[in-house]
Amino acid sequence: MRAQFPHIDKVSVQPFILKSQLYSSVKDRTQVDRELESLRRDKVLRLFKLNTGQDDHAIMFLDDYIKQCSLLSLGGKVKDSHISILINAGVIIRQLIDPNMYWFAIPNIGTLLKGLAQGRNELISLLSRRRYKEMMLATLEKKRLRMSPLDMRFHLRDLIGSGHLRTDHTPSGLIIRVSKD
Repeated sequence: MRAQFPHIDKVSVQPFILKSQLYSSVKDRTQVDRELESLRRDKVLRLFKLNTGQDDHAIMFLDDYIKQCSLLSLGGKVKDSHISILINAGVIIRQLIDPNMYWFAIPNIGTLLKGLAQGRNELISLLSRRRYKEMMLATLEKKRLRMSPLDMRFHLRDLIGSGHLRTDHTPSGLIIRVSKD
């Protein structure tokens, strides 16, 4: 999935995947959560809670994150000027509750978060307008989303993993359906 992360010219964000995408690929969600926690403790990857209004988590390899945020690799005593540099670079953001606490952030992710939300809405709207709220996967993968810089496969994995869409096997191939609530 990391290798399939779309290259977007205007945005310089290292590849990441969503936890929901992993859920769409692996049946046992508990196993996914255990493996992610183990890899996080071993400092292989970093998990980020995304500000999308949903329970979204981005997963990025720690090496990719450090490569993107070279300011973090300096180490040493932290001064107010360092914090200002990190905030301006988008590496950390202030918590709203306590201004002396910070969250790590993925720099330049704003455009992708907007595209993520718009792409989700566009894809669900596309399927909802269909007579049976379904479409063949092969046909759907050929469509392009107008409102998102992320590709169709990215959104399909996300929405299947989060339960908004479901897949069914038919004699003519895999079909994608809007999940009924």
